Amino acid sequence: MITQRGLLELFKVVTRVIFNLVLVALLIGLLVSVARTLLDLGLAVSQPTVRLGLKDLVTNVLSLVIVLELVRAFVDYFEFDRIRAEILVEVAVAFVLREMMLGLFAGEIKGLDILVWSAGILALIGARALAIAFPYSKGPARSGQ
Repeated sequence: MITQRGLLELFKVVTRVIFNLVLVALLIGLLVSVARTLLDLGLAVSQPTVRLGLKDLVTNVLSLVIVLELVRAFVDYFEFDRIRAEILVEVAVAFVLREMMLGLFAGEIKGLDILVWSAGILALIGARALAIAFPYSKGPARSGQ
């Protein structure tokens, strides 16, 4: 007969295996991303204009930051047995900044759009500050102690 404790242990083992596989995949992606970024340095010099060469380089570097943040989130899971909210918000901030910078670089974001993107980034930074100010604590809240 399978007990609840046995199922919980099975869940923990399966979760660890899945997170390990995802972490390995992210590390391989990180290595490929670094290699592509280094190759794009050569392409940046060989392109007819600096703008064409830098476009791919900027995209790859910003994507590399996102992958680094994701790796950090998974490593954080192994360290604390949970993913902290501030780490997830930092990944979101990095992603939104990447998208905003790529839009600016491509000339797709102008005027009021910049203000909207900036407000979104500020909201995420506020969410990160709240996540740090009110950290997760196990167990019921205790008053008077």
